[in-house]
Amino acid sequence: MRIDKYLWCVRYFKTRSLATTACNKGQVKINGSVAKASKEVIITDKITLRKDQIDFEFKVNDIPKSRVGAKLVDIYRTDLTTKEAFEAREMQRLSQDYYRKKGSGRPTKKDRRDIDDFYEDSEDAW
Repeated sequence: MRIDKYLWCVRYFKTRSLATTACNKGQVKINGSVAKASKEVIITDKITLRKDQIDFEFKVNDIPKSRVGAKLVDIYRTDLTTKEAFEAREMQRLSQDYYRKKGSGRPTKKDRRDIDDFYEDSEDAW
């Protein structure tokens, strides 16, 4: 089975064209080498997939005939992804949160005064 079809069948991508695009961008590796979308997958291959800034790693256990249900995915692959990869993504998401919501507009007067006070304090230090 082709790698793009396999990734679609085991539900890593919503559509097969998204899987093909990921392969063309070099985000999919089979046994350590970058794979094109037409590369054939065989049992015991180790696949590394970069998606949403997480490096997913899994081993092929079996080849499905068509797209499988979410509960049956573990029959066809063994997940080797480390927990640290998910934790790093969560930490990155949390570090990007600000006290104000994105798109809430210009800074308020209080925000501006806080910024001005910060710059005045830093000038005094020099």
